[in-house]
Amino acid sequence: MTLAEAVRNRILELCGQRNISINKLATLAALPPSSVKNILYGKSRNPKLQTIKTICDGLEISLSSFFDTPEFQRAE
Repeated sequence: MTLAEAVRNRILELCGQRNISINKLATLAALPPSSVKNILYGKSRNPKLQTIKTICDGLEISLSSFFDTPEFQRAE
């Protein structure tokens, strides 16, 4: 699994846990929906850390919580 896939899976997991849509996440993170969709649909293969941080802020979690999963430990 690549790092981009791990980021994608983690965002989808967190949205599922909170029962929020991609558009709702974009609103919470104050990002254009296209930015979030580009990460999720593979157009952004190397999302910037600042974008992930902004998503974390919108979800009210820390970066360490975002990356604290087995997927990131195995990511290439």
